[in-house]
Parts: sequence; C-alpha cells; structure tokens
Amino acid sequence: MYLEIKDLKKSYGEGGSYIQVLKGVTTGVEQGQMCVIEGTSGSGKSTLLNCIGGLDLPDSGSIVVDGQEIVGLKPEKLSDYRRERLGFIFQFYNLIPNLTVRENVQVCEYLSEHPMDMDELLETLGLTEHQNKFPSQLSGGQQQRCAIARALIKNPKLLLCDEPTGALDSKTSRDILALLEKVNEKYGTTMLIVTHNNSIKNMVHKVIRIKDGQISKEYVNETRIPAMELEDL
Repeated sequence: MYLEIKDLKKSYGEGGSYIQVLKGVTTGVEQGQMCVIEGTSGSGKSTLLNCIGGLDLPDSGSIVVDGQEIVGLKPEKLSDYRRERLGFIFQFYNLIPNLTVRENVQVCEYLSEHPMDMDELLETLGLTEHQNKFPSQLSGGQQQRCAIARALIKNPKLLLCDEPTGALDSKTSRDILALLEKVNEKYGTTMLIVTHNNSIKNMVHKVIRIKDGQISKEYVNETRIPAMELEDL
C-alpha cells in the first residue's frame, strides 16, 4: 500500500468552539491509483487532504506515505517531504502574475533534484504555445493547466488535488480531468482528488466517501468511465 492512514483524528478550537473534524479515519491507496475523496461541505475531506499533505497537523493517528511516517515529523523534515514527494493543485491557481507560464513552472522546477523534462511536460499539457504568456493572458482552463504543470514539474509520486475543477465550467472541467487521467497513465502518478462533484468518482480507480469526519463508504471502481465521457460536470 503506497498510502496508509490509520485512526486519524483532527480537531480545531477549544472550549465552546471545539470541533472534531476527523474522527478516526482509516484507509489506504495503492501506488498509481487515482482516488476521489468525496463528501458534503464540512465533512472533513479537505482536512484529510491537508493532513496527508503536511499542511495540517493531526491530533493523533498515522499517515505512512511510501513507507515514511509523516505524523510527528519535525518542521524541516515535513518541508522536505512536501518538496520531494508531493505536488499540490488547488481550486484557485495561485500563479505569480508577473511571471510567464514557463517561469511559473520553473519556480517549482528548481525545488527538485530530478525534475521532469520541461518541454515534454508543457507539450503533454498543451501549454507549449502559451509558455511565454502571463496568467492574465490565459483562460481559466489554461491557468489550471499551468498550475498542474507547476505541481508536476517536481516529478512527485503523489499529487493532491483540492477541487481542481471547482472554478471551471463543465467543458473545461472535462478537459482538465482528461488531462489528469493522461498524466496518471503516462507517469503513474498517484492522485487524490477532493471534490463535491458526484460525477468524477466514475473515472477513478477508488472512491472514499467521508461523512461527519468518518469514512461512510469506500470501494474500488470496477467500471471506470473515461473523463471525456463523464456527464453532469
């Protein structure tokens, strides 16, 4: 198992404002799988993703990624983990406005000792002809492609996606999902996709459903549908 989570708990606040968001989550994902984490707003899905990404510190439990326990790591070791193993894609692109597409991607290229080939990646993501444009000259879908390229250039083994199509229309969402599908097939990147969109679960290998801070259902998808055939995005 590439990612193993055991009895993970996370809470915020204290006294009257105390709330337990994760209430003992146990699950796992195999290497190379695309996995959806779905649930309603406030169910704990983004908190789970942030704990796996080392952005939130759990109260207790275990998160093992490729054999490394990350719960309890010191800040510098946690920083190394994020830099060396992870790529992040968010709903909001967070591109640097005064840098071109290529320069935005290079910012993360310099963080890796073994980055992907820049030109090959831009070609794979359909960005070659846009590489010298600034974010303000791009559509929302092109900006998200740039954000994906920035996450992937480090050659991460694990890609964490928090509502990657949340700000996009249905056609562009389908294009972005097809792109993630292509990346998964080409590079074998393990992906966790947090979403409230009920259709995305049909294209992935595994589905984890969270309700009120606990896993209510999880299953392996035996009848995957290609991203370009998804409906109701």
